[in-house]
Amino acid sequence: MSQVVRIALDAMGGDHGAAVVIPGAARFLEKRPDVQFLLFGDEAVVGPLLDAHPRLKAASRFVHTPVWVKMGDKPSQALRQGRRVSSMWLALDAVKKGEADVAVSAGNTGALMAMAKFCLRTMAQIDRPAIAGIWPTLKGSSIVLDVGASIGADAQHYVDLAIMGAAMASVILGQKRPTVGLLNVGVEEIKGIEEVKAAGRLLRELEIPSLSYHGFIEGDDIGKGVVDVVVTEGFTGNIALKTAEGTARQIGTILREAMNSSLSARIGYLLARSAFKTLREKMDPSSVNGGVFLGLDGIVIKSHGGADAVGFSGAIENGYQMVHNDLLERIRDALIHSHDARLAAGAMPAAAADQ
Repeated sequence: MSQVVRIALDAMGGDHGAAVVIPGAARFLEKRPDVQFLLFGDEAVVGPLLDAHPRLKAASRFVHTPVWVKMGDKPSQALRQGRRVSSMWLALDAVKKGEADVAVSAGNTGALMAMAKFCLRTMAQIDRPAIAGIWPTLKGSSIVLDVGASIGADAQHYVDLAIMGAAMASVILGQKRPTVGLLNVGVEEIKGIEEVKAAGRLLRELEIPSLSYHGFIEGDDIGKGVVDVVVTEGFTGNIALKTAEGTARQIGTILREAMNSSLSARIGYLLARSAFKTLREKMDPSSVNGGVFLGLDGIVIKSHGGADAVGFSGAIENGYQMVHNDLLERIRDALIHSHDARLAAGAMPAAAADQ
């Protein structure tokens, strides 16, 4: 990796497009001057915004891209119409060509994943990529994956998720050997579907050096911060994510209604406003912006589509940290160790044979 981190941005992605992406990049540059940006977007939209941020303009190379993926486009539609020509594709292609170290987009999640898989391909030994999110907990933060990239998993895919999630946790959380738990309907070894139980046996037998396998955890353990990395397949993970986000918004609405019920309540709200803001941020996983696409042969960050400039800057920060701390190499090394452990235990450990 070069000293300067090169960041490709889909300037047209998200609910607000360049109106958020450009100020967000400018904000990030104030904090991290050791970066260069490669911007893809419509010159008529991006040009005036860049002119308003001369420091960012000087640290960027802009590529006029009149085609961009709409938030409502289906992944198949985005691939047909945006392959090789859209701002989203070209940001990913810059990573593939080695012109950028990471791509960041606030665009359509399904389209971004489809394009990323097609453009960058998956890493060796990884069948399917995953979306990993940073989840606020009572102890700080945890990494949760998969939160929506694909549905269903066999035992080996769960192991791959554990390895990739642990690598991300070592970067984001600073844990040398992160604890990993498999999300299940109970902590007892006899509970759960066969794929999850088989994955638990594999993780115990392999003793992967980059992670410490905790065992099964339940849904309420996510927010408690019982483990550094929560592993589940995309169907369950996405439901858990949306449930947590919805619960946070529901509590926020209930609190606002209660605080507006009387004059004394409104005064109390004003006095405790910062505490309520902290509560909202601690409860809502979406308050930490920037999901990471893991398993691809390149680093891709998905910002929330509705993020503001501060949120988008946070997504860029996640990408910067992934590059700066050699996330891909950590994952590759862990996969090699896992592969060696499987070979040492035989062609396939007995745990997998039970599937």
